Amino acid sequence: MKALIKTDPQIYKLIKAEEKRQNEVLEMIPSENYASSSVLEALGTVLNNKYSEGYPKKRYYQGNNVVDEVEILAQERAKKLFKVPFVNVQALSGSVMNLAVYFALLEPLKGKIMGLALAFGGHLTHGQPQSSSGKFFKSTLYTLDKKGKLDFVAIEKQAIKEKPDIIVCGFTAYPGIINFAKFGEIADKVGAYLLADISHIAGLVVAGMHPSPVPYAHVVTTTTHKTLRGPRGALIMVTDKGLKKDPDLGKKIDTAIIPGLQGGPHDNQTAAIAVALKEASTPAFKKYGQQIVKNSKKLGEELFKYGFDLVGGGSENHLLLIDLRNKKVNGAIAALALEVAGIVTNKNGVPNDTMPPFYPSGLRLGTPAITTRGMKEKEMIKVAKWMSEVMDEVRGERLPSDKEKRREFWKAFKIKIAKNKKLLEIAKEVKELCLKFPLTK
Repeated sequence: MKALIKTDPQIYKLIKAEEKRQNEVLEMIPSENYASSSVLEALGTVLNNKYSEGYPKKRYYQGNNVVDEVEILAQERAKKLFKVPFVNVQALSGSVMNLAVYFALLEPLKGKIMGLALAFGGHLTHGQPQSSSGKFFKSTLYTLDKKGKLDFVAIEKQAIKEKPDIIVCGFTAYPGIINFAKFGEIADKVGAYLLADISHIAGLVVAGMHPSPVPYAHVVTTTTHKTLRGPRGALIMVTDKGLKKDPDLGKKIDTAIIPGLQGGPHDNQTAAIAVALKEASTPAFKKYGQQIVKNSKKLGEELFKYGFDLVGGGSENHLLLIDLRNKKVNGAIAALALEVAGIVTNKNGVPNDTMPPFYPSGLRLGTPAITTRGMKEKEMIKVAKWMSEVMDEVRGERLPSDKEKRREFWKAFKIKIAKNKKLLEIAKEVKELCLKFPLTK
């Protein structure tokens, strides 16, 4: 960054500060990861300078011969990796990718989406009323059973009653294996499209650590920056089953992206996606995916020993969802305290949560990023111990029920917790561990 330090030293310093932060803490938000140096290099190239509205060989602008090759390469790598006949690599984010599928397949204000409720681990773009997916289309939301598991009997009954046009499976806070075959049966029974959003588990699918939805779903979507370790971006894939149901499905999705929702793609992002897909096709990536799951399961086992209530009973993939009500600790308080201790997680709602979204009862964490650093089961034992010690430090904190008093409490708590000696001691230990597993340059 020789040019940047001269042109804008303020931004340079902030970037270096963030680099330092990432190096010295345990990044355990399950939707975050560290992209490789190769991916980051592809992002910072002259491809950023080009406009490429349209698709390969069918652009609205001239000068896209090289860009066409980049996009075709990304498409072909995705097709081969996920074993699909069609892929669109232009969606700029996960929200856009799902919205594009809805606009391609549904009539606004009439088409119906059926997805998992946000409070049970669904995503905003799966038909939640707060998002565009729930405002532009009708929606019906399913939930989990009392054990935090998918209840296919209830889901099937709801699908038969509601007759959705699209059933969405794929979740943001579900620690179990997804039975895509069962979802496929239900979708076929009611004549719905099955959309499998595998944004969280795409890397695990590629590594063979989670069943693929491709034989059962009509459309598969995924972001590229989570377990795939790529840049922020997305893939929209149509399966053979999808093309059998509608031979024009790929064309409809392309049209929904442009001119429907976007203009020109980010060509530097497309190149970085291509790099990530190549990396994901290696034997090393398969071992990486295996270790993510091993670490997540081990972390769950250790947390259970310390009395943590794990939604779903533990982890079968890359993440854990903890219900902290038995610890008498609020999720927002826990997340902030853990951050002071150098462990970065996120507050999260849990099934049947009675607390508001900003102060939920749970905590979500995962192992993709720390596995990228090279950490294994031995380190998970330490992480669980630190987390238990952090909970002990904040167990007595109580959130006022009154909103105004709650704001006052939160302001004072932030100041107080930042000075907690025990948490600062843990942060030093965390830093020492992290420096033994430096980020790849």
